[in-house]
Amino acid sequence: MANKISRRTFVKGLAAGAASVAALGVLGSVEMKYSAEGSDAGSGAGTIPVPAGNMSYTPGTYSASAKGIASDVTVTMTFDETSITDVQIDVSGETPDIGGKIGDEMSQKILAAQSCNVDGVSGATVTADAIKAAAADCISQASGQTVAVEEAQESASSDWLGTAPEIAEADITETVDTEVLVVGCGTGGWITAMTAAEEGAKVLVVEKRETATGIREDIGAINSKLQQEAIQEKPELAIDKMEAMQELVRYGAGYVDSDLIRVWINESGEMVDWLTDLLEKSSLFLKTADNEKEHAKMWFKELNGIGNTADPGRDKAYATGHSPHKTEAAAKDDVITLNSTFQQHCDELGVEWKLSTSLVKLEQDENGKVTGIIAQDGNDEHYIRINASKGVIICAGGYACNTEMMQALQPQTLEMKINYSLGSTCDGSGIKAMMWAGAGLDPTHASMMFNRCCCLPTETAGYKTNGKWFWFGEQPFLKVNLNGKRFCNESGPYEFMLHSMEMQPYHTYCDIFDANNKQYAEQFDEVGCCRLFPFPNGAASNMGYDYVWSKNEELIEAGYLQKANTLEELAEKLNIPVDNFVATVNRYNELCAAGVDEDYGKERHRLTPVDTAPFYGIRTGAWHLTTLNGCRINTDMQVLDTNGEPIEGLYATGDCTGGMFATTYPNLFTGLACGRTMTFGRHAAKLVAAK
Repeated sequence: MANKISRRTFVKGLAAGAASVAALGVLGSVEMKYSAEGSDAGSGAGTIPVPAGNMSYTPGTYSASAKGIASDVTVTMTFDETSITDVQIDVSGETPDIGGKIGDEMSQKILAAQSCNVDGVSGATVTADAIKAAAADCISQASGQTVAVEEAQESASSDWLGTAPEIAEADITETVDTEVLVVGCGTGGWITAMTAAEEGAKVLVVEKRETATGIREDIGAINSKLQQEAIQEKPELAIDKMEAMQELVRYGAGYVDSDLIRVWINESGEMVDWLTDLLEKSSLFLKTADNEKEHAKMWFKELNGIGNTADPGRDKAYATGHSPHKTEAAAKDDVITLNSTFQQHCDELGVEWKLSTSLVKLEQDENGKVTGIIAQDGNDEHYIRINASKGVIICAGGYACNTEMMQALQPQTLEMKINYSLGSTCDGSGIKAMMWAGAGLDPTHASMMFNRCCCLPTETAGYKTNGKWFWFGEQPFLKVNLNGKRFCNESGPYEFMLHSMEMQPYHTYCDIFDANNKQYAEQFDEVGCCRLFPFPNGAASNMGYDYVWSKNEELIEAGYLQKANTLEELAEKLNIPVDNFVATVNRYNELCAAGVDEDYGKERHRLTPVDTAPFYGIRTGAWHLTTLNGCRINTDMQVLDTNGEPIEGLYATGDCTGGMFATTYPNLFTGLACGRTMTFGRHAAKLVAAK
């Protein structure tokens, strides 16, 4: 069980009745009205709950459910007049290797303690918290009293790391030899595997899922051929490399490796050129696009107003984005994807695969050199020794889905995020395996968060809240806190907005816009993946306005996005103080009319009034995409030990590595994280293959 550094207790009100917990899907959600005075907004409707234990009950059997990591968890409890006599827990829908194993253990703890306030189970915090929430509801039903659930904040000294598992030799029933071993096949793994194979190495890819994932739509690079062509017509699109490096260092408050940044700056263009050629030469696309000479292309995403606009953005944006797209003819065939193109290339190069196979730990010789891995087959669970004579390249992703790691390394992110389905593969297993082998970790946190997740008007942010996808959230419309007051400049990098939100009551704010939102969204001239309209050269946005608005209509139907004919009605629906909200909107409209934001300095072209019914509002929080702090690497992508020395035979790229980001993600460099991962993977693959 993880050690605790404090007993800071969060008192969470739970409404009696199984339906309340199941419907809200969040520990301790109650309908809250926020104070119209001050900024704390700390008073809520309802009663202060009492601790579970030492209570009297109405005998009987009671059930309740709460949302776990992958399913609803159901607890059934039996009571006599003075005690809990039986606890049954159904966790059959949870992730088998995480939450699905703890039902019996938690039932024993609850029965022994006669309380829902028991320690959880390390590695399964989300499921354990759901069990405690449902148990509290059962106790509320039996006792007739609202029950508190206590949480102990995990410390940075918790046991999230653990120790490398001991695997008996007799249990290793398969041995495989290769030259270059690539662990994980997402954005980094594909590029790494293809490059190493092109360089003549024997390559094996190990992937825990049944299939590899695709790459991100935006790829950040400097000085690609596509970019250079665009600069010929628009010189303002050119990027000064030294300025770019200094800006990235500034974003990371200096907690970054400038030499790593320079690798991306100097090598990313060549990587995109290589990928462009691969797409254009793909025989898979050629076979389908019979009527088009150009069968596939890479778009360079130009930006308006770079360096020569009369109304510059709050922060400079850099035209680094590239996006692979099918032509119209190729797009008619659903079978043809980037993955299928990459797979075809890998097949032609002789790349070998082990899918549904998970990394267990790295293997090292007596000198500490990494010689391969122990892996486990996900089908029959047998262990496999994989020897890699040239090197192991870890491309296993971050730890966004590992709650213990998040609590230890960046608890503030958990406060801001709203739980939205990301899968459970970003579990930090690659980072842990490297640390067991001696690797050092970044000294500061970093994450990529989008303000594109929402919750109900009765809910607030926090990882136990289960929300919905809200792509409209990044648009720099008016945003107010739960006191109905504006609190910052709504324009700028995604995470700046979210970091401002962390300072607000309940780490939640409301997006506010009106009937003219389409006109205003185009006027905003956003960059990156949040842009809803084509780029100046015709490059498509990741998602168009019409599609995104259709999803907004679904949110209205589901009770998330509120629609109203008056501002007063909208405030009531959002459960925020009416007078404060109306006064805020009136003040904001005055600033918009004047064209100058005297309160927070918002750009003129993003000052858009809220004056035309119907009016819209929604509670918003963070959509946590991935963590960006990991094990330290050098400019050859060698993993470094705690003294900064390379671990021989071990390389890494992507979100399991560190040195590139700190404190925040510089999203105004479009596609930077993806471009970093692909560039570093290609760099590592060339070096390892040449050994």
